Amino acid sequence: MKIKFTWKIWIWIIVLSLSLISIFITPYFLQKGVLITSVEKNSSAFEQGLRQGQIITAIDGTNIKNTDDFSKIMQGKFTSNEKIKTTITTKEAEYILYSDTIGITVTDIPKTNLKVGLDLNGGARALVRAKDHKLSSDEVNDLVDIISNRFNVYGISDITIRPVVDLAGNNYMLVEIAGTTPKDLEELISQQGKFEAKIGNETVFVGGQKDITSVARSGQDSGIYSCDQNSPDEWFCEFRFVVYLSQAAAERHAELTNNLTVNSTSQGNYLSKKLDLYLDDNLVDSLLISEGLKGRVTTQIQVSGSGSGPTKADAVTDAQKQMNNLQTVLITGSLPFKLEIVKLDTISPLLGQNFTKYIFLAGFVALIAVAIIIFIRYKGLKSSLLPLIICTSEIVILLGIAALIKWDLDLPSIAGILTAIGTGVDDQIVILDEAKHKEVLSMKQRIKRAFVIILGAYFTAVVSLLPLWWAGAGLLKGFVFTTLIGITIGVLITRPAFADLVKLVEK
Repeated sequence: MKIKFTWKIWIWIIVLSLSLISIFITPYFLQKGVLITSVEKNSSAFEQGLRQGQIITAIDGTNIKNTDDFSKIMQGKFTSNEKIKTTITTKEAEYILYSDTIGITVTDIPKTNLKVGLDLNGGARALVRAKDHKLSSDEVNDLVDIISNRFNVYGISDITIRPVVDLAGNNYMLVEIAGTTPKDLEELISQQGKFEAKIGNETVFVGGQKDITSVARSGQDSGIYSCDQNSPDEWFCEFRFVVYLSQAAAERHAELTNNLTVNSTSQGNYLSKKLDLYLDDNLVDSLLISEGLKGRVTTQIQVSGSGSGPTKADAVTDAQKQMNNLQTVLITGSLPFKLEIVKLDTISPLLGQNFTKYIFLAGFVALIAVAIIIFIRYKGLKSSLLPLIICTSEIVILLGIAALIKWDLDLPSIAGILTAIGTGVDDQIVILDEAKHKEVLSMKQRIKRAFVIILGAYFTAVVSLLPLWWAGAGLLKGFVFTTLIGITIGVLITRPAFADLVKLVEK
């Protein structure tokens, strides 16, 4: 007998196929080597052009397949403080370094597009608030920008900083850093920031409203104004924006620039010293000072800079990011309040990995048990296999959506997946039970009655889950998100397909 799939089943098959593509077709599909996750600024590797996201395929002519190969070569190479020649081969080019350290960190090439959270990677997490001050939503967003810039200065990568709010309306900042200890994280957060702009060793102005009255962030006074291609693989885009100083800061600037000489460059005439920007005594950027500002009391200064990238679009994005970061530093400067850590956790990657392995094993065993019970209840192999197939497809579709939107899968997210699957099994049993009943009602009417029950349970679950989005200062967002997505997928895609599959089986 020829089996004819309905449009609902075809939608389910198409969505399932697209989810598999979303999970497994990565930008590094079928590539071998190790992926560069960070490059130390001012290192030989950075100066030669190595960047985050490139893939190292060989070192000194030896092929690299994984991080174990990379570690073995590095352990035997740098045994003294002498500079050694290192030839690094990537997919794009070959780089020759002369240094006493490699200056880069790498990881294995990801086999999927799934991103895992701190619970699985390991590291430290801190929930932070202002001491003796209740943060507003604007203040916590500014705080996130400032702290992000601070960590960028320290060269820390693989970090997540976001604002969160609890059910009482209190605003917090959540900081997660992979591969660090709670002590290191506490030291970085507890230090109050300090921004200074100097000419030589003299301070011109400090960040915040005391010296900076305004910073242009849009319109004609702010933006990217030129892009040039220096080489086939390198674009540079320049940005500029206007900074408005207080009268006192403008007078200090005039006094310090009055005795400087003028140097002529290909870009124009500039003063002999630059305006150096420091954050927590670390140099963030150095800006050229136009000769027109020499000895002049002006409350308006034009700040310029540049961004780079392999394409014009990448260079524009980098320039925009550099400009936004610098504007944030100038606007906010040092923290206006001291911080205190409300909750500080350390997470072992082994703990998260073991928990994930065992919880999915338990879920698999539970599904097998459900299939056996359904087989005993309805005495049909096909009827018992259908829930297994549908539940597995729901997991795949949910993970496909997470991969598409780059959602971090943490332990609450995994718990949400299992909750969604449990809800799905309940709904499928309702559909099976209605389909198996021998009543006067037609199959279509019985399935319709089942969906009335399913939709009622769905809307009840949605209403009960939404408050949890803000509970625990946002730490349960992963659970709420995956549960809502899972049960929504079920109602819109897999339950209708399951109902039509049941009809085919019954026929």
